[in-house]
Amino acid sequence: MKKTLLLIFILSQVVAAQAAGLISGTVKEGTEQRTLPGAVLRLDKFNRYTVSDKNGYFEFLNVPDGDYRVEVTYLGYVTAYQEVTVKEGVNSVMDFFLQEDSKVLNEVVVMGDQARGQAKAFNQQKTNRNVTNVISADQVGRFPDSNIGDALKRVPGITMQNDQGEARNIIVRGLASELNSVTLNGNRIPSAEGDNRKVQMDLIPSDMIQTIRVNKTLTPDMDGDAIGGSVDLVTRAASGGQRISLTALGGFNPIRNGATGSGSFVYSNRFAGDRVGVVLSASYMNKTYGSDNIEGVWGKDDADNIFLEEMDIRKYDVQRIRRSISLNTDWKIDANNTIAADLMYNWRDDRENRFRTQFKDVEPVYDETTGAIAGYTGTISRETKGGIDNCRNKNARLEDQRVQSYALTGTHLLSPKFDLDWNLSYAKAQEDRPHERYIEYVQEGISMTQDLADPRKPFISAPGQSESAFLFDKLTEQHDYTDEDEYSAKINARVPLSAIASQKGRLHFGLKARIKSKERNNNFYEYTPVDGLPSLAEMDKATYTQPLTQGDRYIPGSFVSKQWLGNVDLNNPALFEKEADPSEYLVNNYQAKEQIYAGYLRWDQDITPDLTFIVGARIEHTRVDYEGNYVLDEDYDNADLRQVRNSYTNVLPNVTVCYTPLKNMVLRGVFSTALARPNYYALIPFADVKSEDREISAGNSDLKATYSYNADLIGEYYFQSVGIVSAGLFYKNLDNFIYNYLDANYTTDKFAADFPGLPNPIPAGEQWQFLRPLNGDEVHLFGVELAFQRKLDFLPTSFLRNFSVMLNYTYTHSITQGIYNEDGEERTDVSFPGTAPHMFNASLAWENNRFSARVSLNYTGGYLDEVASDAFEDRYYDSQLFLDANASYRIADGLRIFAEANNLTNQPLRYYQGSKQYMAQLEYYKSTFDLGIKWEF
Repeated sequence: MKKTLLLIFILSQVVAAQAAGLISGTVKEGTEQRTLPGAVLRLDKFNRYTVSDKNGYFEFLNVPDGDYRVEVTYLGYVTAYQEVTVKEGVNSVMDFFLQEDSKVLNEVVVMGDQARGQAKAFNQQKTNRNVTNVISADQVGRFPDSNIGDALKRVPGITMQNDQGEARNIIVRGLASELNSVTLNGNRIPSAEGDNRKVQMDLIPSDMIQTIRVNKTLTPDMDGDAIGGSVDLVTRAASGGQRISLTALGGFNPIRNGATGSGSFVYSNRFAGDRVGVVLSASYMNKTYGSDNIEGVWGKDDADNIFLEEMDIRKYDVQRIRRSISLNTDWKIDANNTIAADLMYNWRDDRENRFRTQFKDVEPVYDETTGAIAGYTGTISRETKGGIDNCRNKNARLEDQRVQSYALTGTHLLSPKFDLDWNLSYAKAQEDRPHERYIEYVQEGISMTQDLADPRKPFISAPGQSESAFLFDKLTEQHDYTDEDEYSAKINARVPLSAIASQKGRLHFGLKARIKSKERNNNFYEYTPVDGLPSLAEMDKATYTQPLTQGDRYIPGSFVSKQWLGNVDLNNPALFEKEADPSEYLVNNYQAKEQIYAGYLRWDQDITPDLTFIVGARIEHTRVDYEGNYVLDEDYDNADLRQVRNSYTNVLPNVTVCYTPLKNMVLRGVFSTALARPNYYALIPFADVKSEDREISAGNSDLKATYSYNADLIGEYYFQSVGIVSAGLFYKNLDNFIYNYLDANYTTDKFAADFPGLPNPIPAGEQWQFLRPLNGDEVHLFGVELAFQRKLDFLPTSFLRNFSVMLNYTYTHSITQGIYNEDGEERTDVSFPGTAPHMFNASLAWENNRFSARVSLNYTGGYLDEVASDAFEDRYYDSQLFLDANASYRIADGLRIFAEANNLTNQPLRYYQGSKQYMAQLEYYKSTFDLGIKWEF
């Protein structure tokens, strides 16, 4: 570390000693003066060029004294020029105001909001050195997407896993959420999930973000823990002049005849002679809806007869409230120094009631003569899920999730040849589920029949059901809480360093520290009625006779009402005996601390005006300190708190080559490396030993981080009329990937090796089952990405020229080595979990200066989601096809109305077990419809 700091100091002194001047400024639209990121600026001498940043700001370092002509190019806009004189040690400030290129598009009004958004996105994507996809806020508005996850599913190579009808978990190029990263203005967003590193993408509303940048390859100045990719959410920045935007929306959700109400507000302005900028954004959504769900668990007997071991019929009622507020400010102290602050607070409440009829503990009854299955017996459960009746829970299970982020950034031109920026940030994610209550009534030993003629929609019936025969079984309340904090500090510097005369070269170097902590603290109590509870028939009930979307025979039935469950006084000792049940929470609780220290060197060098390379490396050193509980035979009073400390270092080299054979064509070749740290809970030194069942489950503190070698080759051609055609190949080799392994032959010798110094519960000669995460050997992942997007301005009539089309397709294939079944045999029949083989997006749009309309299609092929001990137990996420539509009409300047329709195909969320025919989950949400108004002035 000392050597790195010394190198930075020496370089800063050397370049500062050399005489030169600099040029800086901003690039804006000529009409509305909004800043334009991704503009290319060139000097007419020395092959010098630069690119405007996310705020439209640009700078030329180390410019020799003299007179220059500066050229600015931007897709969809007329090329602009200005003259400037550079003097030693002086920052020559100049601003550009670009005009739309009406000649190119053959339109009087060239670009509506949609085309402007595309222009901003494509210019950034074109000028980025790494492989990226960029979505602007205007582009997000073209689709009926209420959250960031729904917007991201339109990007090539990205698919989303849904929860309650909204996109939540991101999969990039076939790699699950834990193998990707999500940042806000370049700073990591922590995870509110209890045991992993997933960032829930449905927590952040789409109208709070200015730009979404998906980095599919990394450069050395970026955090290395993003094997699939890094998604950077960029908040709004103040442009020129005052802007106010108001949006109001109302909608209808047929699944529960519920309503959606939402609104957003944006205020932007610059003060003090444009030196101070402020953007205040706020968003609110209140949505009442639900879902219809059936689930099944399949089993086999010794004769390979397949039947349902469990089946659920579930009715969900949901209220989702999403709030967000952000403040972004910047202060231009002078031409050389700027300070900026970015603050965001997101808060989502999910209130959920679930009414579940469950057929469980199902066992076949065999004909004594033929040995064939003659019927089934089992238990039927009627369970109500809810919460206490207070101002927060409102008789429902409340999931309170919050993510907050605060960052302070400085950028400084310390000399004409030395550029420095720094950032301090704090972020926190938390999930709180207070007073979550369940009550369950059961009828045991009842005869059942199974209709398995169509295993895609199987059915279990029990003619002997009777509400008076359903007896009280269990009443519980729990409180689950998880939070994750991250403190971050980083500093970056840039100096001229060219190895080729007259060609541009830059050396980037920097340091970063991330201090992370995560804690899960759950509890669980069971309540026994002092005088018992009556049968279900005598309780305050809610009866649901309306069939679910799956079919007329899927009727939920009768349950204890959510009002009774929410209002019963569980803490009255005259009514209930309260007892903690540590088996439900103790081994799940943990504390985790991580410290990540990184440094990098990055050298950008032009070989010719058309050929550029980036070469460099990043070093990341990780220290971990985890605590978990060791529990032997449910002796929770004597649980052993165990702690583990570890550290490791990763070196991440990177080479990127960019070639521009034509003005609007870019070819990129990249070799990069990345890593993914194991999920928190996988590393926790917990163990849950159950001698009676001969089972042990545990974490694995010896897990290695997954390390990936990546190769990418992609070509892009950009149309001046705002469009793109691209094709690319990618390959990833993952070492030490992580999966859950069930060892069915676990012995006393193995235990002694895995748990040194702890009492050995396994008697000699016995074989137990041991479930824990392990490192697999390697994964080979191959993929192809194709994309086309363009306004059809070459067609013969003005009506046809207003059409635009968007198509993209991604194919992925994986080969996995090193996954073993419970008998220690390697499985060769599995792909890497999360690798969707086919991803396809299409949209057709029409737009003029008043009206716009779009129909959008999104398809993802089915893929393996969870690997089990054998192929029959594997769990798959089934294919999905979504069709959405939206339209808007401008009533007057700045005032428009719009309409949106989502999920017109009524696409369900479906999992299957082993083979596609065996349904594991089938959940419907139905379509949703919204109507709104937007006013900008």
